[in-house]
Amino acid sequence: MRNIFCQEIIKAFEKKPFVFLSGDLGFKALEPLQEKLADHFINAGISEQNMVSTAAGIAKTGLEVFVYSIAPFIYARPFEQIRNDICLHNLPVTLVGNGGGYGYGVMGATHHAIEDYGSLLCLQNMQAFVPVFACDVACAITRIREIKKPSYLRLGLAEKLDGIDEVAYGAWRKMLKGKLGTLIMTGAISGKLLKEFQKESENNRPNIWILSEIPLSEKLPDELLCDIAETQKLCVLEEHVAQGGVGQILAAKLLTSAVAVKTFVHLHAQGYVSGFYGSQNFHCAESGLSKDAVINALK
Repeated sequence: MRNIFCQEIIKAFEKKPFVFLSGDLGFKALEPLQEKLADHFINAGISEQNMVSTAAGIAKTGLEVFVYSIAPFIYARPFEQIRNDICLHNLPVTLVGNGGGYGYGVMGATHHAIEDYGSLLCLQNMQAFVPVFACDVACAITRIREIKKPSYLRLGLAEKLDGIDEVAYGAWRKMLKGKLGTLIMTGAISGKLLKEFQKESENNRPNIWILSEIPLSEKLPDELLCDIAETQKLCVLEEHVAQGGVGQILAAKLLTSAVAVKTFVHLHAQGYVSGFYGSQNFHCAESGLSKDAVINALK
C-alpha cells in the first residue's frame, strides 16, 4: 500500500496543499512525493517525538499535516506528544504507519505494530483508518481530509481479488455470503483471507464483513445485525492484540445494543507464541489467524 499511498497523496496535494513530515523513511517509495511537495515535504530525521510536536505546531497555524514512519515509530515512540499536542487540541494531523500488525516480519517486535489502533483509540478525538485493498487508500485519505481531526492510517500489503465484485469503500462492507456464521475482519490480512474463502462453498464459509474505520459508528449496519441474528455465530479476526481491538469494541457494542449471539470467537494477534521471529505469515499462523481457524471455530 505504501506505493499506492504515495500516488494518492500526490493527487490529494494537487487539490489542496498540506505539509508532509517523514521520520527519515520512505526510500524508494516517497521520492515522487518529495519532488512534488517541494518545501511542503520535511524530513524530520530520526526524531519522532520532535516530529509529532512539530506537526502539531504546523497544524495549529491552520494547515493539514501528514506524518509518516514505520507503524511502531509513529504511534508508540511519540505517544505522549500525540496525546498532549495533537489529540487534546483536536488538530488535523494524520499519523501514517507503514507495516501495521506483523508487517515487518523478521525485524522483530520492535518493528511490529500489534497494539497500534487500540492504543491510539484510547486518546480523545482519534479516528483510525485501516484499508484492506489498494483502492481503499484514496478513499481513506479523502475521508481523513473531510473530518479534519486526529487520525491514524494503517498501511499494509494489498491483495488483488479475483471473482469478487468491487464493493465501494465504506466503514463496513459485506464481501461474501455464507451459511457457517458471520465473520468480521479488519486490516490488510482481510484481503489474503478473502482470497482463500473464495474457494470455499457457501455452506463451508461464513458471511464475511470487513471493517475499515474505528471507532464504530453509533449504529451497526442493519444487514450485519440481520446476519448476526440469523446465524447466531460471530467471529472477529484482526492482526492486533485482544486488548483494545475490534473484537472487544464490537463485543461491548453488541451488549449495549442488546444483540445476543450463542457463539462469539475473537481471533487476534497473540504476540510471540514460540519465542521466535519470522515472516508476517509465520506470526499470523502462530496466532491462528487463518481460514481454517475461522471455520473450525464457527463449526
